[in-house]
Amino acid sequence: MVLNAAWVDKFPGSIMVCDREGIILEMNEEAGAQYRKHGGRALIGRNLLDCHPGASREKLAGMLADRITNCYTTEKNGVRRLVYQTPWYEGDEYKGYMELSLELPAEMPHYLR
Repeated sequence: MVLNAAWVDKFPGSIMVCDREGIILEMNEEAGAQYRKHGGRALIGRNLLDCHPGASREKLAGMLADRITNCYTTEKNGVRRLVYQTPWYEGDEYKGYMELSLELPAEMPHYLR
């Protein structure tokens, strides 16, 4: 899999893709910047499990095995982010996981429809 579309690399959110074992296959520019202190795009080819300690490693291993979606918000240094981690497929074949991470504005409308 190659994120070769220009919009993916310039997308204003972090996109990271790994295979079924957790090997990082792709990262767009924002993901590289977000994980710069851990190696940035040099992380491509490394296993995500090696980047996560303890409970987060166990959770990730379970997600890879059970193919479940994980979604949460986080805040660091006053920046709020939405993190969405979900399996990806080619046709019906499970290929691995992708993570989308978006910065959330301080004030954001919420609509009930």
